[in-house]
Amino acid sequence: MKELRGICAALCTPFTEDGEKLDEAALKKHIDSMIEAGVHIILVCGGTGEFAYLRSEERKRIAEIASKHIDGRADFMVQTSAINTGDAIDFARHAEGAGADCLLVLPPYFEGPDNEGIYYHYEKIGEAISIPIMVYNIPQHSGVDITPAFFRRLMEIDNVQYIKDSAGDIVRIQELIAAGAKVFNGGDPIAFFSLLAGCVGCVWGATNVMPRESVDLYNLVTSGNLNEARELWKRMFPANFFFWTHVYNAAVKAATNLSGRKAGPCRKPVQPLTDGEMRELKDALKPLGI
Repeated sequence: MKELRGICAALCTPFTEDGEKLDEAALKKHIDSMIEAGVHIILVCGGTGEFAYLRSEERKRIAEIASKHIDGRADFMVQTSAINTGDAIDFARHAEGAGADCLLVLPPYFEGPDNEGIYYHYEKIGEAISIPIMVYNIPQHSGVDITPAFFRRLMEIDNVQYIKDSAGDIVRIQELIAAGAKVFNGGDPIAFFSLLAGCVGCVWGATNVMPRESVDLYNLVTSGNLNEARELWKRMFPANFFFWTHVYNAAVKAATNLSGRKAGPCRKPVQPLTDGEMRELKDALKPLGI
């Protein structure tokens, strides 16, 4: 199985101005922007990709377009979660067939099962495909917390190779690493510290806005240039903190548009930032020259 590491752009899904249709041209252009900046992995249909608001056929179409357009220029990951195991297997098989190198998979959410049911869910998805699975832990939204102890058990499943932890807790990150997990950080405000702690990479929505800086931060930390990395992080932190403390997708999409990368609006009912929030966001982006 392919070994994944580095910066993974949790890609925004560009929509037309009414938010109702996928903007395929903008999606391809946005992918090019990430790859030109040196991003190591492209993820589509993740949380930042508004998967919860996408129709099933749109999720599959996005995976197909992205795989063909990336064409081996970066590693490719698809988020294939579903509440029931049958749908999750369908999305997983489709993504593998489209050329995904890895799948990002949430535990079943909304009145979901206990740990036995969660284990069953990942086990059956793993049996249906031959590529790695990255477990997606975001308890503040899923209502399920994949603890280090439970993740040790999930690692008994051959395909379960990674975990993306988006709890935003640097202590949890260190617990997972100590448990032997290959951890990708998903908490924007702790990205720098998670890399210092030993994460193999970040699955990062903010990379839509600051791809070059994200890659530079990873390279500086992994090469031991920590003073430079710390100074870069000081410039990156205000925007990352803004994203984390506001409606996330609305904030990231607004900043992506301000950076000159066309992402369009969020799909309703997610609302655009207010005028006051836009002023705050622009201030937070100033250290990045945006």
